[in-house]
Amino acid sequence: MSHDAESDLMAQQMPVRDFYLGRQPILDRQQGLYGYEMLFRNAAGESAEIDNDVVATATVIAHTAQLGLEKVIGDALGFLNVDAEVLMSDIFVFLPRERVVLEIVESMVVKQALLDRIADLSAHGFRFALDDVRLDAPEVQQLLPMVEYVKLDVRTMPLSGLTAAAPRFKREKKKLIAEKVESREEFELCLGLGFDYFQGYYFARPAVISGRKLSPSQLALLELMGLVTSDADNIEIERAVKRDVTLALNLLRLVNTPAIGMRHRIDSISQAVTILGRRQLQRWLQIMLYAEPSRGGNSMTPLLLLATTRGRLLELLAQRLRPGQRNVAEIAFTVGIMSLMDALFGMPMTVIVEQIPVIDEVVHALLGRRGFFGDLLHLAECIERMEESDEQVLPALRELAISSEELIELEVAAFEWSDKVVRYAI
Repeated sequence: MSHDAESDLMAQQMPVRDFYLGRQPILDRQQGLYGYEMLFRNAAGESAEIDNDVVATATVIAHTAQLGLEKVIGDALGFLNVDAEVLMSDIFVFLPRERVVLEIVESMVVKQALLDRIADLSAHGFRFALDDVRLDAPEVQQLLPMVEYVKLDVRTMPLSGLTAAAPRFKREKKKLIAEKVESREEFELCLGLGFDYFQGYYFARPAVISGRKLSPSQLALLELMGLVTSDADNIEIERAVKRDVTLALNLLRLVNTPAIGMRHRIDSISQAVTILGRRQLQRWLQIMLYAEPSRGGNSMTPLLLLATTRGRLLELLAQRLRPGQRNVAEIAFTVGIMSLMDALFGMPMTVIVEQIPVIDEVVHALLGRRGFFGDLLHLAECIERMEESDEQVLPALRELAISSEELIELEVAAFEWSDKVVRYAI
């Protein structure tokens, strides 16, 4: 049977609409994007039955493969949870082995047939991670020689356990991933212990610094945004762009991204301003605020990726829910982009909305998650923190009258758009 035929058969056995997708970033020691853990959930608001339902897992994997895994994870690695039943199945034909890491839960009952299967998959190029590791578990000794990555949960393992485990696994030449890292302090701690990778949203938590000032380039961007929103003449906007060489170059990069869809290359600031128009120009300026602090050579900056993905998802949701209302979709994008500016600037959101003029609906969404745009932002945040917010996603979908099938379609479109934009943003 062909791969497409197998995929179609699985889709008949378990409707794709029963699932939606979450992804959690995994960063390297320089805080650049390394991979995503892909998390599948069913429409009942519970974890997809990966532990005991191979059909569900296979269906989602097949659907993801049909959508194109590169749309979901870009150039990063995809980490996927598997259990014994999945490992013993034949669903791996759908997965690009060079792009996927299979996560094994160490509490799984280990039998010789399973060890043989892991060895066989390894020989065919698949890589493995050992998840939820406990030092005293006998399964660890059996599985450790066969895995490349070891994941330690900073939420459940005490500091003494992390301190003992990290050097032990480093001696075994394993790559260490600290998962559920939710604060800068936890990141710094694990960095000092020698962890290689970090999973969690600590990078999106605002670290408010008293008296912090914006960089000159950020100030230039905000000044330019003020000119755009106040309907200044095009020539005045062009002059402001040209005063900052880096800003001009970044604008030209962005206007020539595949996401814009121009048939011919745009080589002048005048062309860029004219073709984009005021609303699109404001959008790209918002994106460049995130690109500006991240010129360290790694274009896959997690905060930039998260902000652009969130902005695009909110825009697509608004388009689906209120078709034909262009202004509503543009406001939704602004809410998504601005929702991470407190982390970007290290300032309270209350200060940011005072410095950047926005309408009351945007303020209500950003400060209190209120109103239509606040509901969209709340849904996006629940999806991003899937493990913490399973029980909140389904009510949010019902409130907005969005099916999980529609949601995954919009998510993948947002992932793909964000990946294209970020490739050219720096």
